[in-house]
Amino acid sequence: MSMNILVTGASGGMGFSTCQQLVASGYTVYGLDRQEPDRSFSFRFLRADITDSIRLTAAFKRIKEEAGSLTAILHFTGVYDLNSLVEIPEDEFVRIFDINLFGVYRINRLFLPLLEPKGRIVITTSELAPLYPLPFTGMYGTTKTALESYAYALRMELQLLGYSVSVIRPGAVQTGLLGVSTDRLDSFCEKTELYSCNASRFRYIVDRVESHAVLPQAIASLALRVLQAKRPRFVYNINRNPLLRLLNILPHSWQTGIIRRILH
Repeated sequence: MSMNILVTGASGGMGFSTCQQLVASGYTVYGLDRQEPDRSFSFRFLRADITDSIRLTAAFKRIKEEAGSLTAILHFTGVYDLNSLVEIPEDEFVRIFDINLFGVYRINRLFLPLLEPKGRIVITTSELAPLYPLPFTGMYGTTKTALESYAYALRMELQLLGYSVSVIRPGAVQTGLLGVSTDRLDSFCEKTELYSCNASRFRYIVDRVESHAVLPQAIASLALRVLQAKRPRFVYNINRNPLLRLLNILPHSWQTGIIRRILH
């Protein structure tokens, strides 16, 4: 019996590595993304933007016709942004929620009828999801916190139907998002009109958070473990940053004071 898996964000670092490792482990993988990978791949590619319901419906029809059902749905699609909450344009603010949160909702709602009994949904959030956000990463952190809350509510509901929902909370991973964070930082410091942004000091925080990034293959291996676990947990952490965890347990006044001292 073929084990069919849908993976979103298949062209990105974590999604691509997961697709490749699942194929090597004997799964039939449908990798969905808005752009085809820029390297050779062994999975079945579906071109669709998770904000485009028409293209998603076409992907649904193809999987239904070719595979008939899905063993699991794995979510890796996501975007990163860095801006101030009072300066970010409304369309950009809405867009990051549309991808990071609503995109997951669209996929689950559309593809759930294909999920086999005891099927699994695995959602990638972030180590930031349970933490208080750092300045200027608020919109990204908020989407991931909301996504994890959604995932827990989904787990509570779908358990009644015999399905399992888990989240993977990765810390820094060696993907294109690390470069994006640096680019967005430079752009923010150049364009902000309200904040006196010391880019070198802000980059100190970013560099400390991202200094111990793991390879995307580590995320792929963890995703495989979640799929093969007899009783999958809700949360799987990997590469958590000890400085972020330490900052988060301090009193709020200490946290804001530390950040103010670093950035001023």
